[in-house]
Amino acid sequence: MAENTPTKSAAKTPATTGGAGHPARASWSGKWAFILAAAASAVGLGNLWRFPYLAAKYGGGAFLLVYIILVVTFGFALMMAETALGRKTGQSAIGAFSAFGKKYMIIGILASAVPFIITPYYALIGGWVTKYMASYVVQPATAIADGEFFGGFILQNAESYIWMFLFIAAVVLVVALGVKRGIERVNKVLMVALIVMAIAISIFALTLPGALDGLAYYLIPDFSKFSAELVVAAMGQMFFSLSLAMGIMITYGSYFQKDQDLEHSVRRIELFDTGIAILAGLMIIPAAVAVMGSPEEVASTAGPGLMFGVLPQVFLGFGPFANVVGFLFFALVFFAALTSCISLFETLVSIVDDATKKGRKFSIAVCTTFIVVMGTIVNLGYNDLLSVDLMYSLFGIGDYQDAQLLDFFDFLSNTIMMPIVALLTCIFVGWIIKPQTLISEVKQSSAFKSQKLFVVMIKYIAPVFVVVILVAYVMNTAGIIAL
Repeated sequence: MAENTPTKSAAKTPATTGGAGHPARASWSGKWAFILAAAASAVGLGNLWRFPYLAAKYGGGAFLLVYIILVVTFGFALMMAETALGRKTGQSAIGAFSAFGKKYMIIGILASAVPFIITPYYALIGGWVTKYMASYVVQPATAIADGEFFGGFILQNAESYIWMFLFIAAVVLVVALGVKRGIERVNKVLMVALIVMAIAISIFALTLPGALDGLAYYLIPDFSKFSAELVVAAMGQMFFSLSLAMGIMITYGSYFQKDQDLEHSVRRIELFDTGIAILAGLMIIPAAVAVMGSPEEVASTAGPGLMFGVLPQVFLGFGPFANVVGFLFFALVFFAALTSCISLFETLVSIVDDATKKGRKFSIAVCTTFIVVMGTIVNLGYNDLLSVDLMYSLFGIGDYQDAQLLDFFDFLSNTIMMPIVALLTCIFVGWIIKPQTLISEVKQSSAFKSQKLFVVMIKYIAPVFVVVILVAYVMNTAGIIAL
């Protein structure tokens, strides 16, 4: 067997692959089902709580321009590599890499470990979002904007667990219904709802006095703020936003039918993800400028602090409509978190199913148990295990008790493992199996118009970019630089 040729069984189409007594592999009903599912996976919390912060910090339009360029080049190459690898082998990450030789299984194992680390803490944050969405229905916006609201909630043992379990139940229910009846149908509804709500809130935000100044700052490039830090920040945001290096695109690609246009689909996924990110900026930056006076207010806070602390205060600027806007916004965030967590959980199920051959029901039961147990442990980091600081104990980062278990798992998965997996994927595709192996897969259904770009990026440029992301974000976490 040649090194760049998968085993015969692995090369079967995704719709027909299955071991003895094992059900045929599921497949998407069509190209747009795959596009919406992959886009729903990519559109997550990073688009809504980190993209606006970075755009505000790095000159608005200048950051947007660099980000878009990176998406259609760097992001495109990595996404094409993963989806084509999944479709060619009809396997999730471990099977996809080992199909070309058992010694490459380690790449698949590392890629598969990432969603197992991320999903529990993502479910916890999903529970927080669910709590806020419900709160805007039953509580006044002023109470939710109180500085003690968020801390009081996550430090309460019982309530934080209840909301997390409710979010997990919603995710498991969708995945249990299957690829077509569950994931496809839910994504078709939620993606449309998400886009409509994002547009509605953006338009409403622009009616606030002073919001047009924020709009101008956001859309008009300020090249005086162009810097190496801007490029690295845009590179990192793009990388983490597109669901790369965590096995998702390999899994979703394995469900993609051989006669569907893969290149066109990946371009549409990029369009959806970037469009939602831009809409997130339109929702947040003009409103923040109108209510707080300057884009620096957004640039001063990122992550949960922006989502659960600053934005509820911004919503108060909508006066009598504060509860309505707050509910719509957190409903939008809930949809984004739900669709992303569905893709993470489906990836876990696919990995376990491919490894055990015991069917989806068994795999769902195993993965649900894992997420509940690990999610509970992560949640304990905000109450019973509040004094445990693995970031400080293992890596010497920050001051003692500055970080919780969620911060540790986020650092381990996003900052360390994902760039390493991406680097190994680039080396694997660019130099071991060679780009032509996946180019041939893409050309089964259509011409590969960006073939030359793909080859140059995956062999030479993308590996360098990934190393830069790894080094820069480790230094950022250690407090050596600030991104």
